[in-house]
Amino acid sequence: MTAPLSEIRIRKPETASAPSSGSLSESGGVSLGPLSSGNPSPAAKISEVRRFLLARGNSAFADSAFRGLMMTCAVSIFAIVGLIATELVIQSQMSWHKFGLPFFFKFNVDPDTKLPLFWDPVNGVFYALPFLYGTLVSSLVALLIAVPLAIGVAIFVTEMCPGFLRGPLSFMTELLAAIPSVVYGLWAIFVLVPLLREHVNPIFIAIFNAPVIVKLFGWTGLVGDDGLFGGVNLGLGLLAAGVILAIMILPIIASLTREVMSAVPNSQREAALALGATRWEMIRVAVLRNARIGIVGSIILGLGRALGETMAVAMVIGNTAEIHKSLLSTGHSMASVIANEFSEATSDLHRGALIEIGLALFLVTILVNGFARLLVWAVTRGTPARVN
Repeated sequence: MTAPLSEIRIRKPETASAPSSGSLSESGGVSLGPLSSGNPSPAAKISEVRRFLLARGNSAFADSAFRGLMMTCAVSIFAIVGLIATELVIQSQMSWHKFGLPFFFKFNVDPDTKLPLFWDPVNGVFYALPFLYGTLVSSLVALLIAVPLAIGVAIFVTEMCPGFLRGPLSFMTELLAAIPSVVYGLWAIFVLVPLLREHVNPIFIAIFNAPVIVKLFGWTGLVGDDGLFGGVNLGLGLLAAGVILAIMILPIIASLTREVMSAVPNSQREAALALGATRWEMIRVAVLRNARIGIVGSIILGLGRALGETMAVAMVIGNTAEIHKSLLSTGHSMASVIANEFSEATSDLHRGALIEIGLALFLVTILVNGFARLLVWAVTRGTPARVN
């Protein structure tokens, strides 16, 4: 048997004076103290880091102030939205008291022409139905054009695009969202409207007024002289507004759709290919089906942008407070009527009616954008976007 080793204990250095040399402990071990009373132990020295922390003082006040500042910034967003809504409600009280909810769906009849009378500032007649109609029709036309293009761009970028082209194509698509709306409007006036009037609209007019089409589908009321492409071909109108809106919402829908499709796990793609699916079948079954909720959310978010667009629409829609079935006819939107007439409103009732239209547009935009963000979050939560 081996003899047990003696235990060695090292005491912590004490501030009080200690023996200058080591001494034996009662249990037979060796106790080591400070080497000398004149030279303190290295452990007793204050490090540079601790000296800096002690000199800086307590940071509790700074942390509390920073937390309060950040909280104020966050709460200010809700305060701004609440103040805007409150001001809109207060300023539109006169219109609410006189017209009420029928302001959005009622109209008068002109005793001379027997035609609907929606908006007559001279006689104090204000009804918002033509502006609701123009906003909805132009936005739906924009969605019909932009959604297929945006989904196609997103599919190509995420699934089929070569690596060297993916970055530039994504950048150019998102660059469209940075162009000011007034630039879109000027381009539409000088390029889009003549193009539609001289080349595009005549084709649709010929198709929708063809005798065979009128004979087969005349019962729908969508073809013929009173159909979707009847009336005078001015180039301006609901179709032009829908086309320019489609170009403006294309990058929004495409970028969000690409983000949602990138969030689909690669295991879904690999599983579909392992089962013998082609590339198109893999995209349709594994990618689009899993991302459909987020795609719908991106479409609704694009719809929210189209509903609130002002300058570009005001420059090409024609600005007439009328309701026509034809897409070639001129019209008005909720945002464009506010931009055109607010500075010229002479009566309080006129200003109240315009502000009430703004309140309706404000609420609709918030609801649409909130619902769209919820759908996108339902797909992409917790999943980082794939780097291009």
